[in-house]
This record gives sequence, C-alpha cells and structure tokens, in this order.
Amino acid sequence: MWIPISDAPIACFPHFEVAAESGDWIVADKGAPLIVHPSNGKKEPNLLEGVEALLIYETTNGAVLSLINRLDRETSGLTLIAKNKAAARQLGRAMQRRLMHKEYLAIVRGRPEWTETACDAPILRQGDVAESRIWVKQAVHPAGKECSTVFRVERAWNTSHGPLALVRCIPVTGRMHQIRVHLAHLGHPILGDKIYGPSEECYLNYIQHGWSRELEEKLILPRHALHACRLEFPFDEQMFTVEAPLPEDMRRLLEAGTQEDSVKRPE
Repeated sequence: MWIPISDAPIACFPHFEVAAESGDWIVADKGAPLIVHPSNGKKEPNLLEGVEALLIYETTNGAVLSLINRLDRETSGLTLIAKNKAAARQLGRAMQRRLMHKEYLAIVRGRPEWTETACDAPILRQGDVAESRIWVKQAVHPAGKECSTVFRVERAWNTSHGPLALVRCIPVTGRMHQIRVHLAHLGHPILGDKIYGPSEECYLNYIQHGWSRELEEKLILPRHALHACRLEFPFDEQMFTVEAPLPEDMRRLLEAGTQEDSVKRPE
C-alpha cells in the first residue's frame, strides 16, 4: 500500500477512483497521501497525471485538464477536474462565487462539548507574524483573513488512544488548512495531523526521516484523518451532488471504539 518515493523519505498512495464523470468534467476520489499535481519540480505520482493517463483518448484529442479544487497530500476524497477550458471557466466562476458546497469528515482527538458550532477565527500564515520553521503553517490571528467553518459532531467514542469524535466539517470560506487550523483552535486537532497536532516537531521529523514507531505512538495514523466526502456544484444550469465513502483507515478507527456514545450516525 505505501510506496516509497525515490530520494525522499515521504511515501505516497497513488490510487484514485472515479466518483462521477461527464463529457466536461470528472470527479476523482483521491487516496491519501497523494499530491494532486506536480510541485517543486520533484518527480512523484500525482492525481492529475493519473487522471490524464485514464483519459488518454480525450487528452490526445484535445482535452485540457484543469484542477478546480485542491486537496492536501494527506487529505483523501473528492477532487473536481474540468476537461476543457470552457468547463474550467464555468466551474472556476462557481468556485469564486461560493456556489460550490463542500463537506468533509474528520476524526478528531477528544470529545467536543458542542454538538454543532461555527468557528469564524481569521487565519494567516504563521511566519507573517511570528517565527515558524514550517513555511505552510497557518495560525489564528486577528490580522488574518476572514475564515468560517461549521462543525457538527456525528459520533463520539472511546478507544485505547483516548476519546475520539467524528466531525462533519463544512467550510464557508476556502483558506489554506482552514479546517485543520479551526479544529486545533477549538481544542480538537485532527488525528494524525503532523503540523497542528501534538507538536510541529512531528512534521519536521517526518520530512527528514519518514514514518517511524515514535511518530506512530504520537499520531496513530500516518496521515491526518480528513476526508472530502461530499461535493455539490452547478454546471450548465444543473446542480450535481457527488459523495465518497470513508476510506478504510478512517473506517477502522470507527470500528475500534469501545463504550460508544453515538451522537448521530454518519450517512
């Protein structure tokens, strides 16, 4: 399952499934960890190249693929890709106008005292206001950009790792790491989060040395437990809804619970 990348300690899982498709767009259910497009000139498996290979007939005949929404390497779930420039423009406008509705499921540490809450804490890159050894790390700060996420507890249960909860996350805005930052700010970081979890040292150690028994004891999962499970978007005056079931690693955690206290079962 875990395939090492040459000359790098990070592993990837180069797998995706087609969740929905039309002549103008395709929705992929991305595995994790898998980057969505090439970056920094480093050669490694990525979602966009995988979809291009799948649609080789269409790309050979002029199709031009464009990512509409992007997921972090370690976030699994639904990614929308346009097949041509006209579709990319239409879907891009819908994204800018906040006409797309996205939902995620996250497994978080602890048992939230709330059943539903909204977090409107503004965020910015931490390095803009304080020292940070992680360039991409975001932080809650009054000078940050407007940011809003709605959270609903679906289920809470006890495990040998402590209490956990399954939380539905509905971002109103689309800032970098928004869901992860807001959940950590609320005191319930996502399980397996190397940057916003127990310590940012987890991320630095992982980048330098890869996954280890020490990191497993702290993080439990080798990737953060965040899954893009639902996507609604308009196209050609129709509204499309696509859903993706929880991946196996997150399902295993749900099944490992003891003394379960169900708040609401996930659909």
